[in-house]
Amino acid sequence: MPRYEKHINRNPAVIDNLDEIDPNSVGAILYRPKDDVDGLLADFAQDIAQQGVRIGGIVQRHARSENGTHVMLAIDVATGQEISISQPLRSGATSCNLDTNGLAEAAAVVSKALRNKIDLLVVNKFARQEAAGRGLRTEFVDAITRGVPVLTAVPKKCLADWRTFTAGVGTLLPCDRESLEQWWCEISTRRGRRGAFSPSCGYLGTMIPDRLMTTVRLSTTSSPKSPIGLFRHLRKQP
Repeated sequence: MPRYEKHINRNPAVIDNLDEIDPNSVGAILYRPKDDVDGLLADFAQDIAQQGVRIGGIVQRHARSENGTHVMLAIDVATGQEISISQPLRSGATSCNLDTNGLAEAAAVVSKALRNKIDLLVVNKFARQEAAGRGLRTEFVDAITRGVPVLTAVPKKCLADWRTFTAGVGTLLPCDRESLEQWWCEISTRRGRRGAFSPSCGYLGTMIPDRLMTTVRLSTTSSPKSPIGLFRHLRKQP
């Protein structure tokens, strides 16, 4: 029997090789509603990608369409592709329904990243959908089972669900940039990953602080082909 087959997960909703997983390779940012965890993840993903880290997955941004409706976007960190993952309720609405087609497209992006040789997988969050066995739960299981370093965010209200899902495996991180830097320094050093850090693993800092804003306005222009181009495309609204 080929060696890799022992890692095949027969139940896609459950991690079945917990004893073989490096607990430090699963990083979860614990955040509260007031925290801009989306911006934190997006900035961090952009910065380490610029430093040569092979990164895949999605980050989440919030946008306003031209008629004022609120839209949630998943952004492929490898290509900059924008995927709408919400269905606006009405013009001027402040909430939205999750779009199952958009979520499926986002899941496909994560699955494709896992088929490539990446150093780090970023998944925007583990929240109510994943806790209920939907959303990107299967992709989380696949990544963790494969041993790929994973960075995600977990709202405080879903912490118990996350701990149940991972059986306590993983590292909880405060919602700040320095904690992410220190976590990735340890992971990349231990695994011999290519360097987003100097040998001393000094604090990198945010290189481009104004490119990713919590709220952006959707444009009718096509999505840039590179994530750097996409981040330049996002601008603070007046």
